[in-house]
Amino acid sequence: MNPSTNLVFIGPTGAGKTSLGRRVAERFGLSFIDLDVLIAEQAGSSIATLFEHAGEAGFREHESRALAQALQGERVLVATGAGAVLDAANRKLIASRAFVVHLHVSVGAQLTRLARDRSRPLLQRSDRDQVLAQMAAVRDPLYRDLAELSLDTDRFVPAEATAQLVLQLAARWQQLLQASPHDPTDP
Repeated sequence: MNPSTNLVFIGPTGAGKTSLGRRVAERFGLSFIDLDVLIAEQAGSSIATLFEHAGEAGFREHESRALAQALQGERVLVATGAGAVLDAANRKLIASRAFVVHLHVSVGAQLTRLARDRSRPLLQRSDRDQVLAQMAAVRDPLYRDLAELSLDTDRFVPAEATAQLVLQLAARWQQLLQASPHDPTDP
């Protein structure tokens, strides 16, 4: 396990990486970075526009640069996009610079949570359930391999999921930091 002062939340679209990330960051006094927001700021355009003009490959290049920048510091919680784990270099960077939390959600729960969402470029299709299932087949093994802690968010409202994460992080991540020779209060 990585005794880093950083946390990275990974998982599928709609798992709660951003909403739970903000809450957990506040609880542990970490700076919060939504990777998609950072990408949009750096690119000077929305994610949808970036996908439209640069394609998925161009977007992934922006994503890798933003991830590297986000993880340069200490005491940050980074909520990644669902596909950030597709790149082996991203996975290596995440594993080396953060304690990794996998938030899992079923395809059924994703469909419910994302029913009115039209902002995600890869889901602008009528067969959303098939797209989400295909993404899960490729990405879930990567999430599980990288994760040091996992939480299935299907059955929780955000406040309950936050409470569960705080308890589990206190037991595993905070204990790890306390046992580490690195002083977590000294960035």
